[in-house]
Amino acid sequence: MEPTLYDYWRSSAAYRVRIALGLAGIDWHDVPVDLLEGEHRGAANLARNPQGLVPTLEIDGRRLTQSLAIIEYLDESRGTGFLPADLDGRARVRALSHAIAMEIHPVCNVSVARHAVEASGGAITMQGWMQHFIAKGLTAFEAMLDTPDGGRFCHGDAITMADICLVPQIYNARRWEVALDAMPRINAVMAALEQVPAVAAAHPDNFRPAE
Repeated sequence: MEPTLYDYWRSSAAYRVRIALGLAGIDWHDVPVDLLEGEHRGAANLARNPQGLVPTLEIDGRRLTQSLAIIEYLDESRGTGFLPADLDGRARVRALSHAIAMEIHPVCNVSVARHAVEASGGAITMQGWMQHFIAKGLTAFEAMLDTPDGGRFCHGDAITMADICLVPQIYNARRWEVALDAMPRINAVMAALEQVPAVAAAHPDNFRPAE
């Protein structure tokens, strides 16, 4: 049976999994879950994903949630190389991945940012919140790339989980007009990644609902 991805076109986490599936050469069936319409809180999605989130991936007779866990499953089951073979390399790639997925992403989740805006009575704007935390996180990520382990991509010359996390975060940075000019390493890695067909195919514009 073809794998099924329960997806939202603009979800960073779902975007990561789309990239990973494409890089792994896995065809999948896409089932949109409309977050704006609240479908993630519906009974069907809660039965798949008790957190009420996307993505959920059904593959190999399993139902998987949490994007990094899914990416590691694909690496371990398909030998994708999303995590390097050496211990030090795996630790570095996980640190880079977590710097985005566990530091920038949670605080820049739209529901979190919207709550901050509402609680501030308008003193905080959505764009101001996003620009502050995305810029802060990416500045640190840029510094983390400044090591001898750098290369064409985040870690050497092969795409890893760190790159899979970086692409959606830069999409969001551009969406919120975060200045990236002072981040040459990130820009160079992104220029290389955007030439990769599987990365381009996973772009949110290719999954945007018809209006």
